[in-house]
Amino acid sequence: MSCQADLARFYDYLRSEKRYSKHTLAAYQRDLAALAGFCGELTRWADIDQKKVRAFVASQHRKGLSGKSLQRQLSAIRSLFKFLCRHQLAAGNPAQGVPAPKSSRRLPNTLNVDELSRLLDIKSDAPLARRDVAMMELLYGCGLRLAELSSLNLQDIDWQQGVLTVTGKGRKQRRIPFGKKAQSALKRWLQQRSLLLKHDEAAVFISQRGSRISHTSIAQRLKKWALEQGIESHVHPHKLRHSFASHILESSSDLRAVQELLGHANLSTTQIYTHLDFQHLASVYDKAHPRARKS
Repeated sequence: MSCQADLARFYDYLRSEKRYSKHTLAAYQRDLAALAGFCGELTRWADIDQKKVRAFVASQHRKGLSGKSLQRQLSAIRSLFKFLCRHQLAAGNPAQGVPAPKSSRRLPNTLNVDELSRLLDIKSDAPLARRDVAMMELLYGCGLRLAELSSLNLQDIDWQQGVLTVTGKGRKQRRIPFGKKAQSALKRWLQQRSLLLKHDEAAVFISQRGSRISHTSIAQRLKKWALEQGIESHVHPHKLRHSFASHILESSSDLRAVQELLGHANLSTTQIYTHLDFQHLASVYDKAHPRARKS
């Protein structure tokens, strides 16, 4: 069997058994295509040894790829060879033990409470405005990912308990409480949703054409409202998720609860918000403490 056929089997495994999303699958395909391009004409997996993988990582680093991107590429290569070894298509995993160059950890950008209040203080009663306010209230009020928001269906809302059932990465489901502001905005939108509905559609949020709203449209609408509401920084869906996590952590200091709410598989992913909180505390210290202020 050719290497291309083996790759096709691997992608089918990721799609059907691992149940990866199309975006995650596309990332694997890009990363492994980069490896194949570096190796040239690939006829057998034995041609890729640890020396070859190290050379590939070095060449990608010279092209300007960050440590995080290189870690993702190495993870894709390790996953591929783990699959190949399990099916006796390769003798070992050449990416095992190959490190990626470290890159500085970027802290997520957030909006402060005043900026969020201004962003969400939209007076219009037009159907699209009501829809957009409801989307932003859920992004910030529940810390949803963009894909989780767009895939939300009417049956996922439990009004009695005030809980949403969302489908996250790896198609893992979790239940998230939503507050009074989000509940009110959602009800106001659903009162006018039928004005845009042209056929049966399970999606909570629909476009002017009556079908499930796209990721691009959501991002564009957030950018539009940020400009209209006088928010100077660039506003995108993930910034509202970051703001949710940061504000919850500032108030509660309960890292495990934030991990659960965000749907992070590993606590280390959530811990970046502790760095963000510390940065805020350090800033307050620098401004307030007599020994920290410049004379």
